[in-house]
Order: sequence, then structure tokens, then C-alpha cells
Amino acid sequence: MIAASFRDCQAWKAEGLPLSTTSNEACKMYDAIITQYVQWRNDPTLGGIEGCIAAVQAADPDFVMGHVINTGLELVGTASSVERNERLASAVRRTVELAKTQEITPRERQHVRAMELFSRGALSKACNVWEEILVEHPTDMLALKFAHDGFFYLGYQTQMRDSVARVLPYYKPHTPLSSYLKGLYSFGLLETHFYEQAEKVAKEGLALAPNDAWCVHSVAHVHEMKAEVDKGLNFMQSTEKDWEGCDMLACHNYWHWALYHIEKGEYEAALKIYDSQVSRRCVSTGAMLDTVDACSLLYRLEMEGVSVKDRYREMLQVVEPHSEDHTLLFNDLHFLMVSLGGGATDCTHRLLDSLRERAREMYSTCCSCMLPSNLRTNTIRSMPGPYWWSGMPYGRTLPLLTA
Repeated sequence: MIAASFRDCQAWKAEGLPLSTTSNEACKMYDAIITQYVQWRNDPTLGGIEGCIAAVQAADPDFVMGHVINTGLELVGTASSVERNERLASAVRRTVELAKTQEITPRERQHVRAMELFSRGALSKACNVWEEILVEHPTDMLALKFAHDGFFYLGYQTQMRDSVARVLPYYKPHTPLSSYLKGLYSFGLLETHFYEQAEKVAKEGLALAPNDAWCVHSVAHVHEMKAEVDKGLNFMQSTEKDWEGCDMLACHNYWHWALYHIEKGEYEAALKIYDSQVSRRCVSTGAMLDTVDACSLLYRLEMEGVSVKDRYREMLQVVEPHSEDHTLLFNDLHFLMVSLGGGATDCTHRLLDSLRERAREMYSTCCSCMLPSNLRTNTIRSMPGPYWWSGMPYGRTLPLLTA
């Protein structure tokens, strides 16, 4: 990317999205962060997202939207929470205080509100605020992407699709990142079972930006849902050179590739992808998406009768520090797979006991596991289920399921 191509103060204002800073450098680096977030790629020429965040802070330490995007991206990563991470909690408080002491736009104030709600686990309410922003500012890509990811975490497939559909008419070919809406919209379509249309839209996006890893991801899903295993394998192999550099999603796309091999009974091929790509990237990045991919792939292989005990033990080193995070129940279920598979009884009990305690503390409120209370309760009750599959006597499993 060329830094000169990013929007300065005047360019943001001309687009109807003014930013409350006088620093052109802060505006450009803010744009660079959004671009890399949408493209699932840390650009080494810019120092990646972390380098751009540092550049924003150096250019204008009090730039509110710089704090919003920094804190928001950490929350989206789901590897930490304000309950377990005082640094993150402090960052949220500082952002809120900065917003109170500055003259910022109503749109920026809404972003601060959404970020604060997200930090408290009120993700559904945060999504509502991002949607309110998009009503008045449909080309606010940060609001759109945060809403997209939020709806994904919540399992709100229809909202995820329609959130993008509503803003599509406002994006023109010259609008920054306009082609990437194809991938966002395609994913919403496939999640609501419009497979042919999803594939068509994703391939339109790939024609505009062949390295759009989210479009690739949508096509991979479509081939899975239509049981087109060989087509899926051919597609992933033929496009690998385009998306392998999208470091924030490449691991997940390799995971999809491995699923095709599992479907064909080609377990050695799936293990090769696990060892060379999924596990390697997971250990290197520590990213939560990479971590749950590794957990899931091992569990799927074990269910097919493949011995992965040693790999489970390796993954325990990554998973165990997060066993009491409870940021997202989806993550917790994957940690449970590894603690059981690796025979880590202490880790398993610590995970389940702390999760029950969290549920008791926040039963009737929107808690940091970001699920409605009824779904949260049912999920927590179902979590001991893998005990039975992993060999725990049924008599000991039943009380856990009915607790």
C-alpha cells in the first residue's frame, strides 16, 4: 500500500465522515488500520495494524477515534476482556473520558458508546448503535465491519446479511474499499442459505480484488454446504497464492481446506495442513480465530479415529492461559475440546467451575460471554457433553448436564 493513498483530514470531511483531529498523519494511519482490518492483512510496509496504531498515537495521542479503533479491535479479537485485563479496562475508560472532554461529532460519540457497550459484553446493544451510525453514515466502514463481526459472534445471520445489503447502494466504484463489500454481503447470503447468489457475489468480489480472503472464505463455505468437495479442493489450491498472505484469515482458510480432506477420508493430508499451517500460525500469532481453528481440527480428526493426543498436549500450552477468560462461549467450547483431549483434568474443571461462577454472577444481565441468557444457560449445560464422548462414565456426566 502507498501511504499517500490514505485519506487525510479533508478527504474524510469530504466523504461526510469528519474526524476530530487536526493531524493528517493520524487520519491517514486510521484509514490504514481500517484497510488492513477489512483486508484481513497486516501490511509489513506499514508496520501492520500495530505499527499504524502506534503511528496514530504518536501523531495525536488524544484522537478519540484512534482510541476507539485500537480498543475495538482488541475486543473483536476475543482473546481478552475488561474483567481479566486491567490494561484493556483502562483503555476503555480513557477512551470514554477523552470523549467527555472533547468536542467530537455525534457519529464519533456513537462509536465510543458502542465500544463501551461491547467491552461490557452488551454486544447486541453495541450492534444496534453501529447500525444507527450506518443509517446516517452508510459509508462508515468501521461501523459496518464491527457490526458484521458482532452479528457473526451473536449468530444473527439475517442481520449480518441485511446490514450490508442496506448500505450497498451508497458505495460507488471509487469509494474506498467498496469491492470488499462483496465478501461481506456474500457471507451473509450463504449464512442465510442463498448459496448460488453467495458464490456469484463472492466471485464478483474476487474479480475486483483476487486477494480478498473473505470472498475466498465465502466460496469455501458454499462448496462445503453443497457437498462439492473436489470443487472446494481445486478452488483452494488454485487461489492459495492470492490469500495466503492475508495473515489474519489464512489460517482459517487452510482450516476449511483441511475439512475437505477430512470429508474424503484423507486424514494424512488434513494432518499435513494442521502441522504446516494451522498449528504453526496459531502458535505464532496467538490469535483466537487461529486457536479455535486448531482446537476444532484436532477434535474433528479424533472423532474420525485419528490419534492426535500429542498435538492436543501441544495445544494445551496455547489454550490453558485462556481457560478462565470466558470472553465468548464459542471459545470456551473449543478450549474444552483440547483440555479433554489432552487429559488436562485440572484445566477442564477450572474452565467449567469458573464458567458456572460467571453464569451465576451475571445470569440475568448481558455478560461478557456475549450471549442471551437463555442461550448462555443451555450452552453451559451442554458443555459437559464432550466428557461422555471422551470416555468419562455416563453416571458422572448426567449430573453435570442437569446441574
